[in-house]
Amino acid sequence: MRGARAALVAAALLLANPASAVTSPADMLPDVAQEERARALGREIRCMVCQNQSIEDSEVSLARDLRLIVRERITAGDSNAEVKDFLHARYGDFVLLRPPFAWNTLVLWATPFVALLLGFGLILMARRTTAQIPPPPPLSAEEQRRLADLESQDGNRA
Repeated sequence: MRGARAALVAAALLLANPASAVTSPADMLPDVAQEERARALGREIRCMVCQNQSIEDSEVSLARDLRLIVRERITAGDSNAEVKDFLHARYGDFVLLRPPFAWNTLVLWATPFVALLLGFGLILMARRTTAQIPPPPPLSAEEQRRLADLESQDGNRA
């Protein structure tokens, strides 16, 4: 039973095509160069439903619609910039996986740098506070005797 289940899972993984969601020949452009251009451009466009996938990687219907729009625009003779501008005008910065650097996207672009600086600051503060902690006082004669007793008991158990 387990072997059959494992074989089914392996077959499903082999038959799956994770490289691209464009699987229908009707969706593909007849010109191979244009199709490659459409796929490359599609990897720069965000699926608005999945949000962390490009439209080329997504299986949802909105992503398919956007893939078809990209292919229609390329067939009409638009450049890559014109296709992006067309989608950007309709859907805003969010449709681009790499949004443009502008005042309204400044937080998006600055966040990694701010986080890095805060992390370094926290590390420096932690190093300073640990350097200021005084070492513990030495053990008293009574504490040393108790420690020796505990160590000898552990040695007898082993």
